[in-house]
Amino acid sequence: MKVVLLEPLGVPEETVGRLAGELTDRGHTFKAYDSVSTDPEELKKRADGADVLMIANHPLPGSVIQSDPALKFISVAFVGIDHVDTEACKAQGIRISNTGGYCTDAVAELALGLTLDCLRRISAGNTAVQQGKSKAGLQGFELAGKTVGIIGTGAIGIRTAELFKAFHCQLIGYSKTERPEAKQLGLVYKSLSEVMAEADIISVHTPLTPDTKGLIGKEQIGLMKQGAILINTARGPVVDTETLAAALRAGKIWAGTDVFEEDPPLPEGHPLLGAPNLVCTPHVGFDTKESIERRAAMAFENVTAWMDGKPVRLML
Repeated sequence: MKVVLLEPLGVPEETVGRLAGELTDRGHTFKAYDSVSTDPEELKKRADGADVLMIANHPLPGSVIQSDPALKFISVAFVGIDHVDTEACKAQGIRISNTGGYCTDAVAELALGLTLDCLRRISAGNTAVQQGKSKAGLQGFELAGKTVGIIGTGAIGIRTAELFKAFHCQLIGYSKTERPEAKQLGLVYKSLSEVMAEADIISVHTPLTPDTKGLIGKEQIGLMKQGAILINTARGPVVDTETLAAALRAGKIWAGTDVFEEDPPLPEGHPLLGAPNLVCTPHVGFDTKESIERRAAMAFENVTAWMDGKPVRLML
């Protein structure tokens, strides 16, 4: 079979070569591209004749999928597959596996880090020192004893809850599915409105679906306590940007976000640029050395498992 890696996986070339060795040892051909392209025509050239495609987090349009009648399987080195035209895949009977779980610790740790930054004014303190200023106006708050609301209790949400529990926080949560593991941590499931109104800190961990787009909107943010913190390391569109920006500028809440409608650099005039009480990172939640190496290994494991007739992490 012909296997094509359409874009870099963020690991050294020798790592890709080592991971691809099992494929070539079996007699399959393997081609890796070391640059990202979002041009459908270029992607069609790269994918031409491939039985298997491997991608990371850049779009794979239906036109590219349809141009390759040989295509049978796609390994996505990412948690979500919303950047793949799944309708085109369904039409051609193409299976898809993801690498869910590769960045669970990485994202959960960033959610905690953003929270601590908001509470203890870490970034603001650094700026003050660098500008020759004092600690005036930088008194913070302790995390211990706060009520934390987890929105979405999948693997990352539960791991985040575990970290907050270690800081002696009270846990409440909202999710489509109630997980026994979450309840064992002491998390009490409530309605979304109750979580938004009762939590001192709200950490969002839902996937982006038609149901979750704008899930945290004007009504929900309006329920938040004065001075509460909203953390988003999930997907940007889950939180309504305009409403969030208005609440920040009104001084009602604090926020930490790693995700936006599109990855930074943000366009000029974006509502969150220059907003007060906000700590931002440029979509780095998943991006640690350990997680990226784990992701690459899982992406190749998806391919060999599918070839062996024992597919893992199937999403389609």
